[in-house]
Amino acid sequence: MFESNSKFNRNDVRQRASEYEITIRSAVPHLHEELVGIAAGAGIDILDVVALNSRSEIALGEFKDGCTSLSWKVQKKNDKLVQYLSQNWDWVRPIQENLAFVEIKQDGKPTIKMVTEAGIIGKIGYNDASVGVLLNALRSSPVDTSKLPIHIILRLCLESSSAAEAVSQIERFGAASAQHILIADLHTALGLELSPIKSHYMAPNESGFLAHTNHPIENTFIKETIPFEGSKERLERTIELVKMIPAESVCTSVLRESIFSDKLNGHKAICGVEDPHKEEWIRTMTLFNIVMRFSEGEVPTAQVVFTIGPENTFDKDILDL
Repeated sequence: MFESNSKFNRNDVRQRASEYEITIRSAVPHLHEELVGIAAGAGIDILDVVALNSRSEIALGEFKDGCTSLSWKVQKKNDKLVQYLSQNWDWVRPIQENLAFVEIKQDGKPTIKMVTEAGIIGKIGYNDASVGVLLNALRSSPVDTSKLPIHIILRLCLESSSAAEAVSQIERFGAASAQHILIADLHTALGLELSPIKSHYMAPNESGFLAHTNHPIENTFIKETIPFEGSKERLERTIELVKMIPAESVCTSVLRESIFSDKLNGHKAICGVEDPHKEEWIRTMTLFNIVMRFSEGEVPTAQVVFTIGPENTFDKDILDL
């Protein structure tokens, strides 16, 4: 995939990974130890595992995944606040076989549940302190190997007990590349348009709603190298669909069925299908949807559903994460 999308051969990738390994080992040694353990367990070199966890940075933004994410805080009739955090994750079909549900328990830290790819230690998910994260790739340069790769940043967010604590961790170490993380706890949601130059945080609107796709919205320090195809259209469509849903009717199934199943614009849709005219490793499509739910006095929960078939419809089997 590196060779296909970024013209990086194995030596190029490993050289760049070695720079990120130095940063990870110095800044977050407990996570470096975990990467070492994964490499040992898989019988591969540590630099190959670091490369997976630094792939967005090593590829210099040339990976063509396109994702749609949103948070929506609503007040139910019983006056309970409920925070929803939801995303369609788009990438190439062969990667779907490498997805895994992971639960991570660590002393003194929240228990993490996430959907990730084999070997990657930080991805999309939540913890039992009701902190959740979503990811939208942005295509921008430069990168900074003295700062942490985005998947390591995601892991630090998931180890945090609040959105504020997660933001403080990001500000402490810095993000190595321009990416967007939508982070939320029960009371707060922020769209973090991160950049190694300067980051910017977006707040929900007056209705408690915030959405993002794969282009910078407010951070003027992020200059796209090549725009993500269909990103602005997906954002506009998401906002349009949200306006059709009364806040009191918002729930996990409504978000999944009314917004994230939308197929307007084909392979550029919120629930995108494969473009057969493109090469295999850049034929992006929606691979799964996740909806997290955080509510006062309740255990946080999430549902995941994968896409199947040539029409890329959501499977009838809804999985609890």
